[in-house]
Amino acid sequence: MRRRLLPFLALPLPLLARPAAAERRDHERARAALEAGEIRPLSEILSGVERQFHGRVIEAELELDDGQWRYKIKILPPNGEVFTVELDAATGALIHSTRRSPPT
Repeated sequence: MRRRLLPFLALPLPLLARPAAAERRDHERARAALEAGEIRPLSEILSGVERQFHGRVIEAELELDDGQWRYKIKILPPNGEVFTVELDAATGALIHSTRRSPPT
């Protein structure tokens, strides 16, 4: 019975390696975009967002969407509302923002 289970137990291991490899490729693409001057450094973007929204960044992601690099950032200001902003990673210009009020 153990011999039959071993092939099934080994099956997920190669599947788990795929997301790590994809994540590594994404990281390399982002680094190349930064080095090529296609995007602004995240540190510059974060300081501006924290000043503008008077809050603390709680999450930040860099995404490539239809050929355009975008930073998607969640901010938590003191009033408890969570802001999500999407910025053009090349210019820092605001693309979209949403606000979610705290639970009452």
